[in-house]
Amino acid sequence: MKVLVTGGAGFIGSHIVDLLIEEGYKPVVIDNLSTGNPEFLQENVSIYKEDISSVKLEEIFARERPDVVIHHAAQVDVSRSLQNPYSDAQTNIIGTIRLLECCKKFNVKKIIYASSCAIYGDAGDISIKEEFPKMPISFYGISKYTPELYIKKFHKLYGLTYTILRYANVYGPRQTPKGEGGVVSIFIQNLKEGDQPTIFGDGQQTRDFVYVKDVARANLLALYDGDNETFNIGCNRETSINKLFQLITSLLNKQLTPVHSSKREGDIRNSRLDFTKAIQHLGWSPHYNLITGLKETIDYFGISLST
Repeated sequence: MKVLVTGGAGFIGSHIVDLLIEEGYKPVVIDNLSTGNPEFLQENVSIYKEDISSVKLEEIFARERPDVVIHHAAQVDVSRSLQNPYSDAQTNIIGTIRLLECCKKFNVKKIIYASSCAIYGDAGDISIKEEFPKMPISFYGISKYTPELYIKKFHKLYGLTYTILRYANVYGPRQTPKGEGGVVSIFIQNLKEGDQPTIFGDGQQTRDFVYVKDVARANLLALYDGDNETFNIGCNRETSINKLFQLITSLLNKQLTPVHSSKREGDIRNSRLDFTKAIQHLGWSPHYNLITGLKETIDYFGISLST
């Protein structure tokens, strides 16, 4: 089975590529390297430096003939989506449509799509299930949900099999400060350099942090299971931004007081995902708790943990 990973040199995508190689696959990567880093990839991994909205995408499919596409190439910055909704839609919506057209033309057996908890919007301080209303409060949330509708229609019209994975706030090694879970890497980098961190709003907003290696494993399981289904991939645990900061400072034995700034537009107040369906149909549940994941992430930054 040949697996093509879009965004495969990025934070999450590169961990998926690592796991695919570990399991005996030979993945191929498409990444425009706007945020991805080729150094995240192991030697001998084939990478095409192209945008998924490029006309050259069809040439790559014709050459590689993938059996499965794992789609992670995306614009993931909420603030940027509000500043430039056109660019956000060009990548997340138009790029996905172009990818789907290639899947159709070259008889791809399945597409696995990385969606987001942002599509639910402010659902309240409750455990969110997959069937909950989709009410995104940012252009990013809209541009991540719209491809789900296209994917389902491509399945209905052309028989393209899919699995949609809606991620909670993913964190871990190789993460950039951008994206939904970027607060973890921002805090660690601030503390490493002795910079005063900023918390937007009162810090009582909660997130469901899921470790990147657990997310990669969900994609691996979706290669063979979860056909034509949608799954939440999270831990169903809420952690406030204030609490997250306290945990990281405790692990590093650092004493820094954060600065509070005004709430950012498009930020969700509370978010945590019920993953019962993923247990039932994918056999997936998170293996990492927040402390374990933070320790591995801190180690990646080259910082010694307090004893």
